[in-house]
Amino acid sequence: MLLTVVADYGVGDLAFAEVRQRFATLLPQAQVTDLPVRPFDTVGAGFCVAQLALGDGPGDRIVYANVAPRQDEADARTDNAGEPLAAARLASGALVVGVAAGATMSFLAGAGVPVRAVKVADCGSQFRSRDVFPAAVAALARGDDLLGVELAVPPAPERAVVWTDGYGNLKTSWHEPPAPVGSTVRVRIGAATAEATVTDGVFAVPAGRMSFAPGSSGWGRPFYELLLRGGDAAALLGRPPNGTPVDVM
Repeated sequence: MLLTVVADYGVGDLAFAEVRQRFATLLPQAQVTDLPVRPFDTVGAGFCVAQLALGDGPGDRIVYANVAPRQDEADARTDNAGEPLAAARLASGALVVGVAAGATMSFLAGAGVPVRAVKVADCGSQFRSRDVFPAAVAALARGDDLLGVELAVPPAPERAVVWTDGYGNLKTSWHEPPAPVGSTVRVRIGAATAEATVTDGVFAVPAGRMSFAPGSSGWGRPFYELLLRGGDAAALLGRPPNGTPVDVM
């Protein structure tokens, strides 16, 4: 069993180690891996959740996501309450369990996967992803019936940055070319602009040029990427947060 923890604790943070230890007790057969995202980055978390859940992988895999900015209510919270836990079972056998905050479940729901509430407390600890939620994940992995009503999930952002990989390539939620292949376009992300060539492959440009092309991510249809060959597209475009609109002119 492969269990991936997608969370915004911080790279190398103690929280990842504590959550891994909790799962070592509850699901000792699981191989637990960590995938950090930026603080409060529900868009990046949602993209990673869907990529892992809808891509190829073992049928008994679990994706556990915790990005909980507690922004669903502006008033003071009681007993560390926050956004509720949700889950989805895929036809492949994969299980996704995550806090239903922002866009964390949006890409999955947008692919037609029903997302349901999990019958577990949404309070009781500042560190719910260690103290409260893992027991529910383990119960769901055993096949226990903890799923409640289907949730209304907000749509994922369209034509926006959804992930920046380690090379500085910007994965976007564009799914179609904005202009004919071979065209030069101007891309605006936030206050930054740059020229890119629309291509059918990210490396179909010479060194020093930026391509806008179908990338390596997606399920059913590709996600277009901005790749600066030999450079860092994210740095050139101001390292935009996930969710920032990508305008092509």
